[in-house]
Amino acid sequence: MTRPSALRSARAGFTLLEVVVALGVFVLIAGLTFGTIGSALNTRDLLEADDAVNQSARIAISRIRRDLSLAYLTSNTSAVNTYQTLFIAHDDNPDRLWFASLSHQRLYKGARESDQTEITYWTEDDPAGGDALVLLRREAPRIDNYPERDGTIAPLAYGVKAFGVRFLDSQSNEWKDEWDTTGVDTPNRLPRAAEVTLTLIAPDPDDPDKTEERSWVTTVVLEFGPKLTKDVGADQ
Repeated sequence: MTRPSALRSARAGFTLLEVVVALGVFVLIAGLTFGTIGSALNTRDLLEADDAVNQSARIAISRIRRDLSLAYLTSNTSAVNTYQTLFIAHDDNPDRLWFASLSHQRLYKGARESDQTEITYWTEDDPAGGDALVLLRREAPRIDNYPERDGTIAPLAYGVKAFGVRFLDSQSNEWKDEWDTTGVDTPNRLPRAAEVTLTLIAPDPDDPDKTEERSWVTTVVLEFGPKLTKDVGADQ
């Protein structure tokens, strides 16, 4: 037969010490869990920001490659009632360039447009502030005597730190930082190729509170540019 004192002991609840220990273990587990979740969320945000920078660079480089590869010039530079085609690039750090291209894509069937277009690339201060810039692209689907006017302006990349283009001269096999088809050095003549460098501000993978500069470089052959007069040597 069980004694009354043993029954009271078996039915007794947790002691105060046991409750305190249980609460301490619960708080410790909760803290570790929330810390792990917070770290996972920070890692996710960092990866998303990094992927956004890479995607922005890929889109911008792809657009620039297409525009430059289809750059063209007309041979009639002084004909009456004709439009003007140019290929001008200034080494302004960041660079600025405008040119005629055959890269226009019609979005609407029957639109009174052709593949001819005027393209301008330049940078301005990023509206987000800081030292970053925004790369802008202007496209005018109708070529006229005012290659820097009219058209639609759209941002191509944000968080830009540097944008530079240099050009391969087919006659000298030298890379030039500037090009001007209205000048005496390269009169109405396209470069053979262009090397584009785009530097964006990206999150630092080792420290989410810091950023780093990340560059993408690509070389574009201009389809309508003159062929090289000799093999490209070490000066490339």
